[in-house]
Amino acid sequence: MQQQPDQRRELGAFLRSRRARITPDQVGLPHTGRRRTPGLRREEVALLAGMSATWYTYLEQGRDVRASEQVLDALASALRLDRPERAHLFRLAGHTPEAEAGEPEALAAEVAAVPLLLQPHPAYIIGGNYDVLSYNQAADDLFPRLTAAADRPANFARWVFLEPVARDVLVDWELEARGLLARLRTLAGRHPADVRFTRHIDELSAGSPEVRAWWPQYDVQVRRGGRKRLRLPGRGAVDFAYTAFHVAEQPEQTLVIYSEDRKSTD
Repeated sequence: MQQQPDQRRELGAFLRSRRARITPDQVGLPHTGRRRTPGLRREEVALLAGMSATWYTYLEQGRDVRASEQVLDALASALRLDRPERAHLFRLAGHTPEAEAGEPEALAAEVAAVPLLLQPHPAYIIGGNYDVLSYNQAADDLFPRLTAAADRPANFARWVFLEPVARDVLVDWELEARGLLARLRTLAGRHPADVRFTRHIDELSAGSPEVRAWWPQYDVQVRRGGRKRLRLPGRGAVDFAYTAFHVAEQPEQTLVIYSEDRKSTD
């Protein structure tokens, strides 16, 4: 991703603000006399990050230099950035932040509780790569075996393409599966360096001939609400309406709520 002049200036301001909030005591550095400004000096940040003070100064000054991902990782550690701050640093520096290998997507406890509050309406929260982060009993009943895997997070895309029962539950399986894959393609395109997506697509491609055939077609969609026909035990095909809400602090985490579509029975 090409870095623009405004990004370079914002990167410098961001770095200055982060080092200003850290004291030498917090990072184990000795006091070296009176300080004119709060926080760490530039050369101290450079020392902690294992880089030259001149190079770090160039970054703060917004000069046209490009920091590698290794340098950004070192700066994120030196400045004690949390996950959102680290992602912001990478984007300002012209990189897409790469997810930690095997790191589960974080979900705030108060957000995780929302599907439970919505019982008996089926509800779940999915992450950026369709991991099911939270769900209620009604969702578990509506989508059998969605949460059956004990050794890894449940994943809605994995269920659709690799769980045989999905083809029975989803009356319009091909339509639903194509749409889901197009949305996954859109999300993966936003995170080209994120290993969660590459591994996920590799797994789906290995187990599904449809994914192998459709993925190269490069269809894209955004997440939205809509309607689905689901086959229920003892009832046959039932129309459901579903609504999607994005979590404020994590816009790629989506709360999905289902209800029977009464319009179809009027």
